Amino acid sequence: MATQQREVVETDLQGSLKLVARGKVRDVYEIDENSLLFVATDRISAYDVIMKNGIPQKGALLTSLSEHWFNYLSSQIPTLSTHFLSSKLPDSLLTKVNATEAAQLQGRSMQVRRLQIFPIEAIVRGYITGSAWKEYCEHGTVHGTKMPAGLQESQKLPEPIFTPSTKAEVGGKDENISKEKAAEIVGQDAIKKIEQLSLDLYNKAAEHALKTGIIIADTKFEFGFDPTDPSTVILVDEVLTPDSSRFWPADKYGVGRGQDSFDKQFLRDWLTREGLKGQEGVAMPADIVARTHEKYVEAFERVTGRKWGAGAA
Repeated sequence: MATQQREVVETDLQGSLKLVARGKVRDVYEIDENSLLFVATDRISAYDVIMKNGIPQKGALLTSLSEHWFNYLSSQIPTLSTHFLSSKLPDSLLTKVNATEAAQLQGRSMQVRRLQIFPIEAIVRGYITGSAWKEYCEHGTVHGTKMPAGLQESQKLPEPIFTPSTKAEVGGKDENISKEKAAEIVGQDAIKKIEQLSLDLYNKAAEHALKTGIIIADTKFEFGFDPTDPSTVILVDEVLTPDSSRFWPADKYGVGRGQDSFDKQFLRDWLTREGLKGQEGVAMPADIVARTHEKYVEAFERVTGRKWGAGAA
């Protein structure tokens, strides 16, 4: 079974394709001047720190779930433009790698359009939790914007809100910023388009997920643009995965407390309990790895309606 595979924490195509970048999760390779290969490894980060070991098959789960969302959201928003091209490996790579290497890459790779990336993260919050809840408790604001008095932890907001952050390099820390600061970074026209598209995507996804018993409390989108047509905002990177979103089980939801989750909040909570928050080189014990894997699988199965297994990847 696929769940017995060892984790893949780093890929090395040994010159078959040029390595462009290694992110917190993805290794990015150049296919040609117009396209890239995103390879989702099994690395996992929490509090902007990558863990020493990974979660087996996490990369394949993220890739398959992102592909599901790209297809679903494109059907709901006909004007949506994405970077996704194919989940198949490029022919130019298959002629250069052996069967073992191809098998390792299959299911965790996406061919995508090569674009310029806006240097912000577009966060949409439908519920108040995490860093937003902490800021609200201290200042009554979220990303510097005054919020209604009397909100409780995990409460649904009157309307989803757009709350951008900076996009840090690997090893750096993302910083929550105001919409005004985001506009200074990417331009006023771009931030208006990013905000509206982010809210539209969140609303469509949240409505769909709720039918499967999942509350999407918040999520992070990233966007890019084609330099030949900079007016078009294009959805990129992973989409609505447990790495980029807070997924809560709707049947266990309750206001005024933290929530059970299908995402890496479980890992964050463990790090905090053990006094390991923000520390480098942390190795997760086997039970944390297994529980995190189970949560990612359940999120995939609920959202897609498909069983996860050897055929799912």
